[in-house]
Amino acid sequence: MTGRDLQAMLQHRWGYSYDLQLRRTQGQICLQVMWRYLEQASFPLSEGDYLAHLDQVALYLNEWGQADYVRQWIATTRERPRLGKAVRIPLPLGDRALEWLADEF
Repeated sequence: MTGRDLQAMLQHRWGYSYDLQLRRTQGQICLQVMWRYLEQASFPLSEGDYLAHLDQVALYLNEWGQADYVRQWIATTRERPRLGKAVRIPLPLGDRALEWLADEF
């Protein structure tokens, strides 16, 4: 999976290039689909910076073996990002989550 793959998935599912953020919460790592998106005039990143950010997110997902899980989750969820409410995707890393809690996202 690449950053472009992630962008294409988001656009296909919800029609926009939403921002993705990795977050640590109570010993668990989640991928959050934020309500901000590249096509907004107020979006803080250029397209190049946005794709570089998605490439970094994709790198983590690939390293953790979660790319297929995220693909499936996005394809089947009924949730939708909306103002002030991100779509939260808990990543089932199991005991491996502790290995990554020291990393900076």
